Amino acid sequence: MKKNTNNYALAITLAASPIGVYGADATASWINDTISPVTNPIYFEDPRITSELRPVYMYHSLPNTFDYYGGKVPLGGDVQVFALQIRYAFTDRLALIATKDGYIEYQPKHSNGLETLEHHYGFADIAAGLKYALLDDQENQFILTPGFTITLPTGSSDVYQGYGAGVWNLFASAEKGWDKLHITGNTGFNIPNNFAEETAQLHYSGQLDYHLSQYFIPFFAANGYTILSNGNHNRLGVPLNTELYDLINSGSTEARGTTQFTIGGGARSRLLNNLDVGVSYEAGVVHPVGIFESRVTADVIWRF
Repeated sequence: MKKNTNNYALAITLAASPIGVYGADATASWINDTISPVTNPIYFEDPRITSELRPVYMYHSLPNTFDYYGGKVPLGGDVQVFALQIRYAFTDRLALIATKDGYIEYQPKHSNGLETLEHHYGFADIAAGLKYALLDDQENQFILTPGFTITLPTGSSDVYQGYGAGVWNLFASAEKGWDKLHITGNTGFNIPNNFAEETAQLHYSGQLDYHLSQYFIPFFAANGYTILSNGNHNRLGVPLNTELYDLINSGSTEARGTTQFTIGGGARSRLLNNLDVGVSYEAGVVHPVGIFESRVTADVIWRF
């Protein structure tokens, strides 16, 4: 019997082809060289539609001096976060995203006599939602994806979670490519259901990356938060003129109009066609830094 050599050749070709985020039928897509953001993992959403599991670890250094409205106290120490994000693509345009969960260990160096500043640990709130690729222009290497999440107050009050009546995050993410150079951006509004308990915020993020090789994709990133309203609570025991960045919405009473901004960088490596690892470092650069002295973030992304 004569063997079908054409079928064998096709099978060998498919086995050797790299599988990108959109599968084997899209190996020529520009988007297969792009990467997910590492910094600000809760709000800096990838515009691509993927199915993935993403373990995330954050080591967040607290400033040695904490400035609040009317004074300052020594602080120091760190916050560590262990989380697992989940994304599931219902179609090539629509995906479920679960962006916040996990376990928080809060360990300041100085408590300043305040119970709220002592060593605590507990579970984070849970946030989930949907995103939809509204525009996916392969020819011009551009994708635009709006979406939303809702944060539910399910976490532990020991780590400043579980407050309020939920916060909506309405966002849009976009990415533009020029061969191996890519720019990714995200902006959104955090809108609380209870404005007395939590503050409204505008958040915005950007990333510039260059695909040097499969195993080394460096990037530069910047993230910002502008507080749009004041709450009615001082959960740290002092009036706050800043919010507590992405993990905690404390309902600060004196924060409206203030902006927190970080810059940093890092790299991703594509160990396998469906397995990425990433690491980043970022630091607060605008006064008051609030609780953001610096942060190291590491993750693993397994796509299926």
